[in-house]
Amino acid sequence: MTSPGYYSDRLGATLGGMATRIGLFGGSFDPIHHGHLIVARAVAERHGLDRVLFLPSASPPHKAVDGLTAADHRAEMVRIAIADEPLFEFSDADLSCEGPSYTIDTVSRFREKFGDATVLYWLIGGDWLGVIPTWHRATALIDSCEIITAVRPGWNGADWDTLSETIGVDRAARLRRGITETPRIEISSTDIRRRVVEGRSIRFLTPERVSAYIEANELYRTV
Repeated sequence: MTSPGYYSDRLGATLGGMATRIGLFGGSFDPIHHGHLIVARAVAERHGLDRVLFLPSASPPHKAVDGLTAADHRAEMVRIAIADEPLFEFSDADLSCEGPSYTIDTVSRFREKFGDATVLYWLIGGDWLGVIPTWHRATALIDSCEIITAVRPGWNGADWDTLSETIGVDRAARLRRGITETPRIEISSTDIRRRVVEGRSIRFLTPERVSAYIEANELYRTV
């Protein structure tokens, strides 16, 4: 696997300090699929992002790590999936840190790297919005970046009264402004893994090169 920090360093050199809007898209990506890619592009277009960094997590604090596929495999699948898309960039920032990959720590590292002139956006799905108050240093996180919640058309699943009580009215309002409708994509990593176990096709669910990588490395053959 490439040495830690390579991709984030390369991004800084590529942008030369000119980019002002950078999206950070963290997750286990086990595996990455077309839903991730379509949502990332939709958010980037809606908010005028210069780049979207995909950050596979080594140890996501809200998921059990025992069942995760090895980090090097997940990272390689992300790299393969976005290789031909100039808008997307791979970063191993979360893979190279020790312990849980807390979002506030990741955002703080990128803030230090790019400076205050750059607007940082953190992408989440609608199912995560309600639990943000439970995240490590949640209020600091909301203050340090723009949180973009990608939702399906017609989604209205947040309990805004509870969010306002737990993180404050102003922060809840910022989260509300970050809600972004994206295409309705019925694809999940869980379903892809299940289909591989069952010997069913995953064609059209994930990029062909990712599918080929899964087959070549015999991933997801067992539950």
